[in-house]
Amino acid sequence: MLKIGIGYENYKRIIDDGCYFVDKTLLIKDVIGKGGMVTLFTRPRRFGKTLALSMLRTFFELEYDRNGNVIEKKHYFEGKKIVKCEEEILSKMGQYPVIMLSLKSAKKQDFNNSFLALRDNIIDEFDRHSYLMDSTILSSEDIEIFTRFYRGKTLWNKKRMGITDKAEYQDALTEECGVFSNSLKILSRLLEKHHGKKTIILIDEYDVPLETAYYNGFYEEMSDFIRSLFEAALKTNDALERAVVTGCLRISKESIFTGLNNFTVNSVRSTEFGEYFGFTPEENLEMLDYYGLREKNDIVRKWYDGYLFGENEVYNPWSVTHYIYDHINAPDRLAEPYWSNTSSNSIIKDMVNNADETAKEELDLLINGGTVEKRIHDDITYNDIHAEPDNLWNFLFFTGYLRKVSEKSSGRDIYMTMRIPNEEVASIYDHQIRLWFEDVVKQTDQSAFRQAVLDRDTQTMENYLTDLMEKSISTFDCSESFYHGLLLSLLHGIPRYTTRSNREAGDGRPDIILYPERPKDPAMIFELKVRKKFNEMESGLKEALAQIKEKKYAEGILEDGYIGAVSFGVCFCKKSCIVGLLG
Repeated sequence: MLKIGIGYENYKRIIDDGCYFVDKTLLIKDVIGKGGMVTLFTRPRRFGKTLALSMLRTFFELEYDRNGNVIEKKHYFEGKKIVKCEEEILSKMGQYPVIMLSLKSAKKQDFNNSFLALRDNIIDEFDRHSYLMDSTILSSEDIEIFTRFYRGKTLWNKKRMGITDKAEYQDALTEECGVFSNSLKILSRLLEKHHGKKTIILIDEYDVPLETAYYNGFYEEMSDFIRSLFEAALKTNDALERAVVTGCLRISKESIFTGLNNFTVNSVRSTEFGEYFGFTPEENLEMLDYYGLREKNDIVRKWYDGYLFGENEVYNPWSVTHYIYDHINAPDRLAEPYWSNTSSNSIIKDMVNNADETAKEELDLLINGGTVEKRIHDDITYNDIHAEPDNLWNFLFFTGYLRKVSEKSSGRDIYMTMRIPNEEVASIYDHQIRLWFEDVVKQTDQSAFRQAVLDRDTQTMENYLTDLMEKSISTFDCSESFYHGLLLSLLHGIPRYTTRSNREAGDGRPDIILYPERPKDPAMIFELKVRKKFNEMESGLKEALAQIKEKKYAEGILEDGYIGAVSFGVCFCKKSCIVGLLG
C-alpha cells in the first residue's frame, strides 16, 4: 500500500518515498503547448501549486550528480501520463537550467526582515548552482559577479554591520534591494551562457509577501521590490525560456506584471488547466477506493467538494488527503475542517469585522445555503480591499471561500452568483463569526446585566440581551447552543458566584446554575427555551418555568446545603428574548 504523503510538496520525494500521487503530469504538456512565455496560475492555498512547480522543475531541469554526470529523469515519470506524449514533449525532459524560488518565507513583521528572507532564498538558489564558479565557459568577470551574489549574505551583512545611523542603514538596505532586484536576471543569464540553453524560472507564492506587507503596513515598499524583481527576470530577460508563477490572486494594479509580452493569466475562472489543481471527482473516488474508503465518498463530497475551476469540478486535495490519512484506521471518525487549520483567514476576519447591515444579511444568506450576486473582476489590489463593497467578495471568491454558481454580463461588467462551496468552508465562516461576536460581547459593558441578575430585574435583563443580540448574525439566532453560550458568557464573572452548565439537580439538568460562594446568598437557576415565532415566546417562557418546577431543580440544590434558590426562565426568538422569574 502506497504511503500517504502528508506535508509532501517535493515531487521527487513523493516518488522516491513511494507516496500515493494523483497524476497531474499532463500539466507539463499543457504548459508547453498552451502557456505563455510567462504563465501565472492563481488558485486557493493548499491546492497543489507548490507540488506542481516541483514537478515541472523535475521534468525540465538539467541536473548533475556529485561526479558531474547528468541525472536521468525518466524513472520519476515512469507509468505517468506524460510518458505517453509525443517525442516533441518528451525531448524537453532534463534539458534546461531551472531557477525555482518560493516567496512564502517573507512572512515577517516589517519590510527589512521580509526583504532579507527573500534575499536569503535568492542566495540559496545561487548556492544550488554553485558549480558555475568552476565553469570553464564563463568569463572571470561572470564568475566574480556570481560569487558576489553567492556570498551576498556575508558581504552585505558585513557592509551594514556597525552602521548606527538609521538613515545610513536604510540607504544601505535600499542599495541592497536594488542589487537583488536584478539577481534572477543575472543568474538566468549566467546559466544560459554556461549551458547554452535559455533558463526556465519557477516562482511560487508570489503574492504572500504582498499580503503580509498589507497587513503589517509596508505594502508600497514590498510591491516596489517585487515589481523590480519581476520586471528584470520576466520582462527584459533575453535568457528566459519560459516562466511559471503561482499565487492566490492576480495583483496587477500595482503594475507588477506590466509590459510582459506573451503573459498568460490562468485563474479559477479560466477554461484551461482547470483539472490540474485539486482532485477531480474521478481522482477523488479512485483514491478513496484504493484505501478502502469508497463508502465515505458522500461525506467527502459534502465536506471537501464544491470548487469550480473553469468548468472542472474539483475537491480540496489537502483536505481529502488528510481525511483519508485519518480514516484508514479510524473509519468512523468525524469529518474535520482541515483547510481551516492551514489557510490564512484574514480575509474572512476582515469581512466580518467590517460588515455593515447589508453584508450581515448576505452572510446570513450564504451560511444558510443561499447565494449572493456581485460584480467580479480579476485585477485586485490589497490597498483597495475596502474601497468598494464588492472588492472583498472578489477576494473571497478567488481565494476559495466562495464558488461560482452562474455569471452574466451587464454592459462591460460581469456579475457572478456565488455560494459557499462546502461544509468545510461553511465551518470557517461559522467559527470566524462566532469569534467576532464573542469579541463584541467582551467589549460590551456587562455590569448592568450582572447587577440586574443580582437584583432579579427581569426587564433590564430582557432589554440588555435584546440590544446585544441585535449586533449578531441572524443565522445563529435560531440555534439553542448560540443562546446558551451567550447567556453563559454573560453570567460568568458575576461576583461571588461560580457558573456551571448542564449539571444535575433534582430530577434533571438545568441549563445553567450559579452557585454562591457565600452561605447567605441564594443559588440561581436558568432554564432556556427557543421559539421560531414571536407569538410563541410566552408559551416558551411558561414551559421553561414549569420545567424548573416539575423537575424540582430548586429542591435538588437545597438538598446540597444551599439556603435558597432563585429560578429564571428565558425564552429566545431571533434577536429578542423575554425573562421570567418563578414565583
